[in-house]
Amino acid sequence: MTTALQPQLPSHPVLRLRLAPRSGMPRSIDGAWWPRSYDLLVELPSLIAGLPRAWGQIASVTVNGAVWSAVPGRMLVFNEVVRLHRALTASAPHTIVLLTPGRGRWDLMVVPPETAEETAEPLMAAAASDQE
Repeated sequence: MTTALQPQLPSHPVLRLRLAPRSGMPRSIDGAWWPRSYDLLVELPSLIAGLPRAWGQIASVTVNGAVWSAVPGRMLVFNEVVRLHRALTASAPHTIVLLTPGRGRWDLMVVPPETAEETAEPLMAAAASDQE
């Protein structure tokens, strides 16, 4: 009798992130992120881990306070303090803003977690395209 081995599932889900190509021109959206929930304390560490090293250490994150669950004023991510801000503006309800002192600001479109894959994929591709 032989036993077929089941492929092991990754211990951490794959990060659903698409970033726009680097260019010298500023962009209003630098890519798209499709989290699995609106729990920033769970989702943020994997997002930060998947960002390009060239972005540096993210020191501040701003999310829409009406959409994301309550968050503390700061959290420890990979032994670094990240300040968390909740904006209550309706101008960009589906974005997350990442700041690195001395390096820059990156705005990512947030695809709502409940979005179906066939809808999310084209949204992410458009946000990360060369066209703006």
